[in-house]
Amino acid sequence: MSRSCRWPSAPSLPMFFLHSSIMEAVEAAFRKFAVYGDTAASGNDMMGKNFSKMCRECGVMDGKTMTSTDIYIVFNKVKTNSARTITFAEFQQAMKELCGKRFKGKSPEEALQAVYGLIEGKEPGSAGTTKATKVGGVERLTDTSKYTGSHKERFDESGKGKGLAGCQDLTDNSGYVGGYKGAGTYDKKH
Repeated sequence: MSRSCRWPSAPSLPMFFLHSSIMEAVEAAFRKFAVYGDTAASGNDMMGKNFSKMCRECGVMDGKTMTSTDIYIVFNKVKTNSARTITFAEFQQAMKELCGKRFKGKSPEEALQAVYGLIEGKEPGSAGTTKATKVGGVERLTDTSKYTGSHKERFDESGKGKGLAGCQDLTDNSGYVGGYKGAGTYDKKH
């Protein structure tokens, strides 16, 4: 008696569940790109430069079928006339406009899913930004143990600055005449 061992099939997830999880990931990416570079941004609205950055970094803009000009045209088409930003609902409308041009030959639903697949889970990158580096010259210039002359007097042995005491010659005003350097020596001589 031979029995075939069959694993139970995985429960199929409803399409709206998959769609909503993808949309949550796309909305999270939208919010991350919306606040990028703007400390006052709330994440609810996205400016044109951030929309272009998102399309470029996620691969929606490929430079051949989809260019930056197409991105700006669609952005201006979906936003309201007086606004400079788009909401997430307007962003979804923009993606519907872009998906047909980016994925020619696919049905509108497949193309939209492909565009959302490119966007979901992405974060803005910082390629091309200036990073602080310590090259040999910088370390040499900031090492206080190598200072000479009057600059050496401005720091103690540990390399900590002395403040005003290191910058100025502080005079001892203990004598009756300002700048008198022989205070307390009169009685010893006479």
